[in-house]
Amino acid sequence: MDDGTRECVLSYASTSIPGSTVARLLADAIRERGKPEVLLTDNGPEFTGRALDQWAYSQGIAHLFIDPGKPVQNTYIESFNSRMRDEFLNVHWFLSMPQARLSLAIWRRDDNVLRPHSSLRNLTPQEFARHLAG
Repeated sequence: MDDGTRECVLSYASTSIPGSTVARLLADAIRERGKPEVLLTDNGPEFTGRALDQWAYSQGIAHLFIDPGKPVQNTYIESFNSRMRDEFLNVHWFLSMPQARLSLAIWRRDDNVLRPHSSLRNLTPQEFARHLAG
């Protein structure tokens, strides 16, 4: 998530996501949106392994972690994850991983393009990003 615009930059559904997959997905996002200076994550195993650490270092991206057990240090993503659980994961049943990924992509687009956020002056994340770009 872009903490400036609240845009969900990428989403991926899987039963397990290793650090190498996270690195590949982030590389794809960078090709589309540009490289961030900092990557802030929690301490989940997909983020703390060597693969993601080496990738971030090779890209010149500072990989910072919130303190263990302190989700309040990452409030934007925690709020987003809660909303995703309530509005998406808890209300859908998926018959296959491709179906889950397609449904997630649609939900992500709707959240970025159609849903106004009060913290963004009631603009959608996409509208707010355009506003910032001038």
